[in-house]
Amino acid sequence: MRILAAMVMALMLVPQIPNGTNLPVFGYQVVRAYPHDPTAFTQGLQYVDGIFYEGTGLNGRSSIRKVKLETGEVLERRDVPSQHFGEGITIWKSDLIELTWQSEIGFVYDKNTLQQKRTFKYMGEGWGLTHDGTNLIMSDGTDRLRLLDPVTFAEKRRIQVMDGDYSVRNLNELEYVKGEILANIWQTDYIARIAPDGHVVGWIDLSGLLSPTERVAAEASGGVLNGIAYDAAKDRLFVTGKLWPKVFEIKIVPKR
Repeated sequence: MRILAAMVMALMLVPQIPNGTNLPVFGYQVVRAYPHDPTAFTQGLQYVDGIFYEGTGLNGRSSIRKVKLETGEVLERRDVPSQHFGEGITIWKSDLIELTWQSEIGFVYDKNTLQQKRTFKYMGEGWGLTHDGTNLIMSDGTDRLRLLDPVTFAEKRRIQVMDGDYSVRNLNELEYVKGEILANIWQTDYIARIAPDGHVVGWIDLSGLLSPTERVAAEASGGVLNGIAYDAAKDRLFVTGKLWPKVFEIKIVPKR
């Protein structure tokens, strides 16, 4: 299973990040912490018009949600059929688009009502999803990002993500922020800052966000860092994790 056996794969495939990198490594300051459903296996997160849109995973527990930032209250929820493992989401105009892990199917919902409108197909696994205003950007757990047409979902091209001579694998949840693609690296505390051509321009080290007790409780069930959302109107960055009890608003600061 991805949660258990793939941990070994992650250690084999991911380069030592950011050890050995010549790129800037940034830290963070916590601006504020907000409540988060500790049973939500967060796979996708986006902040639009004052609302968190969240996609959660696990077979039989996957859902899409509209969540109130200040309280963590789930305002609306639609469960995903139990045969599908929900993955990344993004908001494109009036649509909420969701990937699934291994079903090779994506769902399109009305973002206001969460009613399903249609489905689409893709090859391979689905992990994270965001957009740059022109293309959907999709991760699949490899070192490649796929650029998709946001209407037809046809694949346009792929870009390889590199830190110098190292390919960066296990790209997971994504967010497009100020011309950069931010990507959680699965099973690590790092976010890669990726230029549109695929070159990593820096790293964000988010270790220490949870208390040791909170971290142990989350990780016992596979709860790792995953979830990035950006409030463009107020220039706020939010991060969370699978099964985490909090969402953190953070400010990125120099570390070295």
